[in-house]
Amino acid sequence: MRRYAILSLLLFAVLVPLRLHAAHGISIDGKLKYPSGFTHFDYVAPEAKKGGSLTLHDLGAFDKMNPFTLKGNSPYGLDSLVFETLAVPSLDEPFAEYGLIAKDIELAADRLSVTFTLDERARFSDGTPVTAADVQFSLETLKSDKAHPFYQIYLQDIKEAEILDPGRIRFHFHRVNRELHMIAGQLPVLSKAFYEKNGFDAQGDKSMIPPVGSGPYLVDKVDPGKSISYRRNPEYWASEHPTRKGTYNFDRITVKYFKDQVVAVEAFKAGEFDFMAMNIAKQWQRDLVGRQFDSGALVKKLFPHKNNAGMQGFVFNTRRPVFQDRLVRKALGLALDFEWTNTSLFFDQYTRNNSFFSNSDLAATGLPQGAELALLEPFRQDLPPEVFTTELSPPTTKPPSSLRANLREAKELLAQAGWEMTGGALRNKKGEEFKFELLLGESSFERVMAPYVKNLEKLGIRAQYRTIDPALFTDRVKNFDFDMIVNVYGQSQSPGNEQRDYWHSASADKNGSRNYAGIKSPVVDRLVDAIIYATTREELTTACRALDRVLWYGYYVIPNWYLASHRLAYSSRFRQPATLPLYYSPDQLLMTWWDGTVQ
Repeated sequence: MRRYAILSLLLFAVLVPLRLHAAHGISIDGKLKYPSGFTHFDYVAPEAKKGGSLTLHDLGAFDKMNPFTLKGNSPYGLDSLVFETLAVPSLDEPFAEYGLIAKDIELAADRLSVTFTLDERARFSDGTPVTAADVQFSLETLKSDKAHPFYQIYLQDIKEAEILDPGRIRFHFHRVNRELHMIAGQLPVLSKAFYEKNGFDAQGDKSMIPPVGSGPYLVDKVDPGKSISYRRNPEYWASEHPTRKGTYNFDRITVKYFKDQVVAVEAFKAGEFDFMAMNIAKQWQRDLVGRQFDSGALVKKLFPHKNNAGMQGFVFNTRRPVFQDRLVRKALGLALDFEWTNTSLFFDQYTRNNSFFSNSDLAATGLPQGAELALLEPFRQDLPPEVFTTELSPPTTKPPSSLRANLREAKELLAQAGWEMTGGALRNKKGEEFKFELLLGESSFERVMAPYVKNLEKLGIRAQYRTIDPALFTDRVKNFDFDMIVNVYGQSQSPGNEQRDYWHSASADKNGSRNYAGIKSPVVDRLVDAIIYATTREELTTACRALDRVLWYGYYVIPNWYLASHRLAYSSRFRQPATLPLYYSPDQLLMTWWDGTVQ
């Protein structure tokens, strides 16, 4: 349950409404599943009991109470439980969002502005009303250098927020962008009074002051770095709101912190917390067993979803000289034996990533043609020939291919790049040895890295993997202080402005961005813009597929694997709605459950 995962859920965005008048929600095609006056989402149980408790876990530690700044680590749940946005996504529609703090959303006919009318009932936890001044303050603050760079990048096409009256605010855009209406709706709303008094980027003791938000929970008890407890706000203004009905049912949510996932699994089995999403196949298959599962006290179950799988992979930091040659990166990808790894370590549970938009219709297939080819053609001279001649396909060791043949090809590529075996090690023309470090934030991934490192040794490459404290890992990644990491690039059903944060040159040197690879490519920049400023689904699909090819043959990432289900283990006392959403994270699903012991 990673903060990045939560962050990546902001990207379930939706898009330009075709009806240009005030509405309770917006969608890309002008159609909404839920009409005005709907009472609840279909994937919740409106009769769910309020009460009881939920104990969760996270890894590492926390040292601040502001989830919107770069420096330090905030506790799990703070952004989603204490703060809220103008509108929220529906989890059973790919491109729809409904007003929360905003009761009415009006898109201008020229699509260069959107106006939000605030719900007069909306209140912060200190009892003060949420006003247009708070919304304006939120936008200006999150766009400033005080905030995490993600927000600066994500919100950059919003020019300003104009206060029309205390209950209405208008966002003006620099240019037409099919996502901006939704991006504006996703804005976390901060209390202007609280942050003007305490400082948005407060340091020292002030950084641990529990924040004022408008969300369903209040920060209750804090043991810095070890645990945090939230209690449901008895005065929560939106408890009966249609987007909140049947959700956030627990009276108390506690988050305990553990050193690593191995320790956390044993703690879960011992009853120290109630729920965990499992992303490690071995632990799912072999470790989540025992007396508690046999008795039915604990349950493990696969929950299917329709999420875009995006890309998980080993990410090269191309800021490092050793990884700046594309041929070198391609060669190192040939040393990963996915088939052996999947069978020997993962019990054949996974599918190989074959796209940066895996498991979606946005993935490039076949060879580029039609509109996609036309989009790529102007850049032909700047792109590898494979973009136009070769389908996207990761290396395989399935016969007639083999690891031996892949390593032979890798040696040839390394030689072309100027690396030769000398004195028992691979060296460049300067005599420098080829060596690098794979930085890990969890020890559980070491078993994956060990055979990969051995394969690299056969090429004369001295690689080592090192697991460090999760908090230190996060800090080093923020500052691009690594050679290679494992990362998941989450993708929504409609990618947009977040692609700047992943791939654009403007984010490459901005600490805290997710351009971990350090990509600086004018072609990539143009294709990212084509995604952001697409006016139709067809244009968006074309641009995503074109970008997919360019990223793939840039060899910035060694593709890993994905699973089209969430692996969840939990206490049997929990009850669940009868209907699953389609597009959801484990955290989102959990907030529709309730404690079955409550009468």
